[in-house]
Amino acid sequence: MRTFAARKHGNASVVHDPLTGLTHRTGLTLGSGRVRLSGTDVASWPEIHPAAVQTKVPISVCWSPLVRCNLACPYCLDDKAVLELGRAERYRIANLLADSQVLGVDISGGEPLLLRDLPDLIDVLVAGGRAVSVTTNGTHLARRAEALATRVDAIRISLDGPDAERHDRWRGAGSFDHAIAGIREAIAQDIPTQIQAVLLRSTDQASIRAMADLAATLGVSGVTFLQMLPIGDGAALADDEQLTDNEALALLAELSTTAAVPVRLRIREAAGGFTVIRADGQIWRNQPGAHAISSLHPLLTASDLALTTRDGSA
Repeated sequence: MRTFAARKHGNASVVHDPLTGLTHRTGLTLGSGRVRLSGTDVASWPEIHPAAVQTKVPISVCWSPLVRCNLACPYCLDDKAVLELGRAERYRIANLLADSQVLGVDISGGEPLLLRDLPDLIDVLVAGGRAVSVTTNGTHLARRAEALATRVDAIRISLDGPDAERHDRWRGAGSFDHAIAGIREAIAQDIPTQIQAVLLRSTDQASIRAMADLAATLGVSGVTFLQMLPIGDGAALADDEQLTDNEALALLAELSTTAAVPVRLRIREAAGGFTVIRADGQIWRNQPGAHAISSLHPLLTASDLALTTRDGSA
């Protein structure tokens, strides 16, 4: 059994999975907020794109409460010029999200495990009924997993290759070994764990297959391949490394049915309209097709989260 977040949808319910970022539709009548369900059951229910739910606020959001990071990935989505709000403002935003109708909050960055008060921020969100995931580069996860284990609903660890040679090329020497140690500790602490990988033109099919095999060996729940978005530092890589959605779908078509663990592709088109709250407290949304991101306004009340375009997928 795992923790999800649910909301009534017509005569049925929609369920947000904090592990995969996916939304599912079920004919069961579920209560609103956090619910305990079988992960196998939820995975068998039909997926529904958040835009099809037609709610007034996003199904899920990414909250990046800090810009700081111990790595310098060349496709980072964050804007390094954004100023970080202080501790009191972080708690104000956590409470606003907790009081909203958003189902899921993924805490990202920057590197969120650099925040000493991360467990307390998660507690605020969970108390409000949100399903909470943390996306991390994994380098600090081994030492922080125990404190997160009783709080967070899922951990997503970013890997860019199935071994140190291919991963560290992008993230720096030693980062692969630290990330693998973090994954092992998260699983030892019974935290639902998933690998995420940015899909690049230079990512060959052998590496993709090896990533799925590594996930199965480690015992993680699956792999999500993310289409690179030409946002932030990633804009400089777009000409050389950006695949079209059709190219990415073709690259993963065989693996999605033969891998030993569930493999998902988040295409660029699906990410259009996804909502991000950055470290300065501003609400941002991916433009259609997720080729750019736009700043909307500060997050001052829960009503500021209201959708102005179709919702996007995590």
